[in-house]
Amino acid sequence: MPSAITYTRFGGPEVLVLSEVEVPRPAAHEVRVRVRAVSVNPIDAKIRRGELAGAFPAEFPITPGVDVAGVVDAVGDAVGGTAVGDEVFGVATGGAYAQYAVLGRPVAKPQGLSWEVAASLATVGETAFRALRHLDLRSGQTLLIHGAAGSVGAIAVQLATARGVTVVGTAGAADQERVAGYGAGAVVYGDGLIERVRAAAPQGIDAVLDTSGAGVLPESIELAGGPERVITLADMNAARYGVRFTGMDPADRATEALPELAELAAAGELDVPIWRTYPLAEAARAHADLDARRYRGKIILVP
Repeated sequence: MPSAITYTRFGGPEVLVLSEVEVPRPAAHEVRVRVRAVSVNPIDAKIRRGELAGAFPAEFPITPGVDVAGVVDAVGDAVGGTAVGDEVFGVATGGAYAQYAVLGRPVAKPQGLSWEVAASLATVGETAFRALRHLDLRSGQTLLIHGAAGSVGAIAVQLATARGVTVVGTAGAADQERVAGYGAGAVVYGDGLIERVRAAAPQGIDAVLDTSGAGVLPESIELAGGPERVITLADMNAARYGVRFTGMDPADRATEALPELAELAAAGELDVPIWRTYPLAEAARAHADLDARRYRGKIILVP
């Protein structure tokens, strides 16, 4: 029988175990893939700890993971345009930390794109693209991105600068060079943030994208001149400040961006840094890194 990572109770990384499972069957509009790489995302750990039990009711055992890349080995009766043997990536239904996973909207993987990067693109790429679409910035405007060294923030910096937007990115001291390398003005977090941002962008800030959830919405509103030009992906206090939160509504997605992002990454025009790759059986170790915030890029599991 094939293997998958499962857990039967909420808790720390130690609840993740390698289990034998049945091969999943794709529904009419789904495909099944033989998994080649799986991305480990912060939301996986939040669900594992039970922090999102209200939004994601538990039906144990749970197989975690959503972002996956692999080779199609079964196709549902109503699927068109995808065949057995195709290399694809996308969002899994029913868990992705496994040897086999099911996808509802597979995206073709370009030849030059690694399995690891393909598995990393679905959530972070779509999220960055969607946030920028909501802000609708024009060339010559200035965007402040909090968490510019993170996976979503780094992609947002690259997409925005490619569109002619001036970007100021906040990050920790160790990540200043990396953020600057993506074409942003790098600014350190902490006391005096407003003054440092204003010094980096004397022309003013037209909009703010908060990917960090680090409690910087009041400063963001002040810098943008009001809450209507601030959007957050991570701060659950958004409503209190009149700031738009994007990410919880399944209808609020920009999956149409994934083929374009994949081509950019394959051509070397979009950097998606991979920090470390672990065997599937070491998912608990990967989650320990996630919980301790030791990572500097995407964490990948390989069956």
